[in-house]
This record gives sequence, structure tokens and C-alpha cells, in this order.
Amino acid sequence: MTALVIAEHDHQSIKVSTLNTVTAALACGGEVHVLVAGHNAGTAAQAAAQIAGVAKVLHADAPCFEHGLAEPLAAQVVALATAYSHILAPATASGKNVAPRVAALLDMAQISDASKVISADTFERPIYAGNAIATVQSSDAIKVITVRTTGFDAAAASGSSAAVESLTAVADDGSSVFMGSEIAKNDRPELTAAKVIVSGGRAMGSSEKFNEVLTPLADKLGAALGASRAAVDAGYAPNDWQVGQTGKIVAPQLYFALGISGAIQHLAGMKDSKVIVAINKDPEAPIFSIADYGLEADLFVAVPELVKSL
Repeated sequence: MTALVIAEHDHQSIKVSTLNTVTAALACGGEVHVLVAGHNAGTAAQAAAQIAGVAKVLHADAPCFEHGLAEPLAAQVVALATAYSHILAPATASGKNVAPRVAALLDMAQISDASKVISADTFERPIYAGNAIATVQSSDAIKVITVRTTGFDAAAASGSSAAVESLTAVADDGSSVFMGSEIAKNDRPELTAAKVIVSGGRAMGSSEKFNEVLTPLADKLGAALGASRAAVDAGYAPNDWQVGQTGKIVAPQLYFALGISGAIQHLAGMKDSKVIVAINKDPEAPIFSIADYGLEADLFVAVPELVKSL
């Protein structure tokens, strides 16, 4: 058995989500190969070759891969698929865009959001917003899997010296064209990779209060800023800060839930955090049921006091 990991990268470096996915691939048994499809992405391919446990890196370089379009990437994966028993991608926006196309083109069932590998053909995945865990067994010749990255430790970024094999890129069929992008600039750590996250909920009341109260704490801790869906829907925070079932799945070392009641949708995205600190005026708030440390208090008083004490 050999597994193929679809690398997520920026053409220069490999993203942490790929390291988690390599760990999942290793748990499937057999060798692990990594596909780096990009444009002028030789540096990323060399970085992938150093990931612990990786036996080979396949490097496909072409202009059609420059912007991470799912259609040409899926075609490249399908062209390689028959050599592999497992094809894995992180369950990120990119992975969720590519993997279903690969599965459909191969006429295989996809195993989505795998959080544990029991054996080469059996996996666990959360359902009902993480309130139940389903055990899924696949008899498909090729298992196409998206990996819940919070369920697996990141593989070491160095320690290996795998061979890098250059591939001839598949021809672009032109079914999709990159038109442009608007990149949100953020000096803080990326939300899904941050070790500390400070999140606010609807109780913040306004975007001004959100920034006034939470930003100083995040600055002190070198943390990423997050938000509940209610806060995002109210316009207090941008969409890319949303943590939850319909937002980003995170598992930092430390998670602050400030003014967040703890709706199931939000808990599904952060309950795997190592330490959870909750501040809320409502003693019956569901967030307290999973918090390691809970403070029943007015966050507009408690958070500034916390910042002063740091």
C-alpha cells in the first residue's frame, strides 16, 4: 500500500495542514508520497522532501497550478491515482475543493473529515457537529480521504531526505480560469495554525468593542483573533475569523472564549483545544461545560484587568 498526500503550499513553503495529513497517511500503512503541484514551486517541493516519513515527492510544475484551481489539480491527481491505495488531502478550503472532484472522477466514495485511522480501510469521522463519531469502512480500491487536521499531530518538518521526482503536468482543459483575488492582510498567526486564539461572541456588541477589548489581549499573547458565527453574522468580525462547524476547525494550545455562549455549531470547531478559558456573565452558558477554566463575569471588566496583569 502507498498513500498520496496532496500538499497544501504557497509555492515556497509547505503549510502545517499538510504535516497533519502526512501523519494520517502514515497511519494507513505503507509508503507516503507527497504531490506538490504548483508554479515555480521547487522550493516547496524540497521542503516537502524533508518531512519526516515521506518516501517520495512528486513535483508537477505548470502555470495552471499557480492559483490552486481545483480542476487542473484534480486532473493531475487522477492521472497518478492508480498507483495508490489512499489519496489524502487536508480538510481545508483547498482540500475540500479538490478531493470531491478526485473521488467523483475515480467513481469512489469520499471519506470526509477523518479524525482517526483505525486500519487501512476503517476510519472515524465526526457527525452531528461532533456530537457523535461514526466509524466508516471502505471497500473501494482507492480511498479518497479528507483529514481533520486537529485529529492528528503534525509530522516533523525535517528529518527526511526523500527523492523529488519531476512530473509532466497534465494538460489544462481550460474549464476554470483564475480571474483575481482579494487577500486579507493579517500580521497575526493564521487561525488554523495558531497556538493561542482569542475569540469573541455576540456579547461583544459591536465591531468597535470587539477590537477595543480583544485586540490588546491578543497582542499580549501573540494570539490569533477568532469569532463565533453570531459575531460574524452581526458584522463584528470578518468571515475568515469564524470558528465553528461552518467556519474553521481549530485546536490551539490555549483558546479564549469571550462572550461566547457555546452553541453546538461553535463547539464543533474548537472543543479539541488543549486548554479552554471561558468568560461569560451567564452561569448557564454551555461553554462552561467544556471549559477548563471558567469565569462568570462581565468580560468588559474582566478582560482589561487580565491584560493589565499580563
